[in-house]
Amino acid sequence: MIREIVSIDEDLCNGCGECVPACAEGAIQIIDGKARLVSDNLCDGLGACLGHCPQGAIKIERRESAVFDEEEARRHVARLKASGDEHRTDNEKPAVEPDTREPAGHAHCGCPSSQFAQLDRSPCQGDVGKEQDCGAGGASRVSELTHWPVQLRLLPPTAPVLSGARLLIAADCVPVAYGGFQSDLLRDHAVVVLCPKLDDPSGYVEKLTEIIRRNDLAEITVARMEVPCCGGILRMVLQARELAESDVAVSDVVISVSGELLTRKEL
Repeated sequence: MIREIVSIDEDLCNGCGECVPACAEGAIQIIDGKARLVSDNLCDGLGACLGHCPQGAIKIERRESAVFDEEEARRHVARLKASGDEHRTDNEKPAVEPDTREPAGHAHCGCPSSQFAQLDRSPCQGDVGKEQDCGAGGASRVSELTHWPVQLRLLPPTAPVLSGARLLIAADCVPVAYGGFQSDLLRDHAVVVLCPKLDDPSGYVEKLTEIIRRNDLAEITVARMEVPCCGGILRMVLQARELAESDVAVSDVVISVSGELLTRKEL
């Protein structure tokens, strides 16, 4: 059958192994120094591993493949656990082990920088319920961020915070330049950040396409700097929307290098 399934670019993969513990079905293993899909029927195609590849070597593609076999995946994981190879590479070097604790809102993964967490924010209160300082008029100084990670390469398209979300896609420099970022842009939004000039953008259009296709987004806001290179973010988002065959509304917000909101328009 034709379905969505993981595809790994061996040229981009450096064999770091961070994707191995991210795959609950054990479908990915490090073989001959590269991440490889062990068997098509072990991959559920949901892409939980996407946000755990620092090289951007993993993506989701649609192709002819065997149907995902959940029972076989369970048996496969049981065999890996029994042999002690659940998170080991072919040279017996352990990949990064997932945290065995299960705090609320966290998902297992290899690297703390990509460990998904959903954050509960209350006005003028911190994460442990203690009162925090508020600004003039009672405005909260607590961050409006509701999840982690925020880097586009690290946040998986299946992250629950994305479902039906108002999504903010921001250039890295915008939160630094624009003083109203938290209250005017981030509040009530899921967010991803990227830099089209300094990042390796390979795979970004595919990642954005998957996010749009899977999550029935309420809207997308692109927040970018006025410099020419930042225009690449808007182009990628519009291309991804087209590929996802979506009509989700996109807003384009442009910030000046001096920190002023120059324009905001619907596309």
